Amino acid sequence: MFTHIVVGTNDLERAAQFYDAVLGPLGLNRQENSPADRLVYVGGEAGAFLVMRPLDGQSAEAGNGGTIGFRAATPAAVDAFHAAGLMAGGLDEGAPGPRPSGDRMTYGAYLRSPEGHKICAFARLSTI
Repeated sequence: MFTHIVVGTNDLERAAQFYDAVLGPLGLNRQENSPADRLVYVGGEAGAFLVMRPLDGQSAEAGNGGTIGFRAATPAAVDAFHAAGLMAGGLDEGAPGPRPSGDRMTYGAYLRSPEGHKICAFARLSTI
């Protein structure tokens, strides 16, 4: 559905440390040939996830009420996502664990990036 998602940062180096850590366990890797002013993560069938300074030159701020969710292959990948995020300066917004989601059971975790963006990772467990 999406070709890409972009979040802002005021500190590209700090953002690289955080997103490299949390997205690696989910199979998303930073493109080595990305322009110097942005981070571009790709993997699998997903569109691109970009982190960059705002083009208008203003300060980057996290949106209120928004969450970006990433698909994880396994609960272990969700655990690794969450642990890596905490080690890389993120904040816990929901510890890893099972969560009902409609007619299925999922396993997920939530983080806030150092910039305040809310992100999560979920793995499908089973149908309820």
